[in-house]
Amino acid sequence: MGRDLDSRDLPDNARGIMTTIETGARTKFLEYVMTLGMTTMEGRGFYYPVDTAIGRDDRLYVVNRSLDIVPRGVRVTMCDIDSEYYGTFGSFGEKDGQFIWPSGGAIDSRGRVYVSDEQLHRISVFDREGAFVSRWGSHGTGEGELDTPSGIAFDNQDNLFVSDTYNHRIQKFTADGRFLLSFGSQGHGDGELNLPWGVTLDANNNVYVANWGNDCILKFSPQGEYLASYGTSGSGDGEFQRPSSVAVDGEGYIYVADWGNERVQVLDPEGGFAMKLRGQATLSKWAENFLSVNVEEGAARARANLELEIDYSVIHPHEESSHIEKFFWSPVSVKLDRAGTLYVTESNRHRIQVYKRIAS
Repeated sequence: MGRDLDSRDLPDNARGIMTTIETGARTKFLEYVMTLGMTTMEGRGFYYPVDTAIGRDDRLYVVNRSLDIVPRGVRVTMCDIDSEYYGTFGSFGEKDGQFIWPSGGAIDSRGRVYVSDEQLHRISVFDREGAFVSRWGSHGTGEGELDTPSGIAFDNQDNLFVSDTYNHRIQKFTADGRFLLSFGSQGHGDGELNLPWGVTLDANNNVYVANWGNDCILKFSPQGEYLASYGTSGSGDGEFQRPSSVAVDGEGYIYVADWGNERVQVLDPEGGFAMKLRGQATLSKWAENFLSVNVEEGAARARANLELEIDYSVIHPHEESSHIEKFFWSPVSVKLDRAGTLYVTESNRHRIQVYKRIAS
């Protein structure tokens, strides 16, 4: 089974919905807009979401992993930035259209939704409304075989790049699963991979990989030639601790889910530090509706101090994030829509925070 998002003994949380911006080299680069989602194991809401795929019509497909001991909650939630809810699809299991340990989502030019499954070592395909279309993938180490596939992303020719995590490589397939090429090998040197997770492509089809085990972002050509590495291990600006996802905008800015440091960092096109986010969430529309109906819970929240002054026994971003609702807590995925809007999926607070670029 793949990396457990709760391997740091992260406790469950209530219906969280808040966060704060902490900027570095450049201020007013990104502006917080809203929070999407609410904690639910079924229906309208999310439960330990791990990725968000964005369609050309801007519909969001949120991949919910749940917990490995809680089959209920595994599904894909369909919604949009206005909190319109379009239903769910998928469930826990091994049959067609089901998942055991879903990890990544991507959408091809025809609007079909692809979901990777780390436990079943396969890719499942659905239509825009969530009807099952097909699946492909088999467990192994040979060309075209998969061992714990996680992040997935399409190039502009509908070829799918897959982070073949436990094989420490990236594989490229046609949309129907025909193997095209493989690159990367296990190690800690230039261009080497150690449990790669998130993957994305820029406008020139260069491939960026969140090299989770090596605490860096790697850049490859479309043919898999190593081009660059960004970041080193640590908690300083431009340093990473277990990066889980990466996105690149039209100007070449690189957005990284710095999962182990409970933050999102932005690098400039040359890989220099641009800014960082700790989170700035507010109540989502769904949460506001829930609290207006459940009056007692709403009243209890209104009385609560959501930004306690805490004397932490351990100085670590996780301790702060797990206690202060507004901060990111397990920011596992970063995605950009066509307008450059940033969507940060938080697994442990079951929500998505949305940020817009500010014109320079």
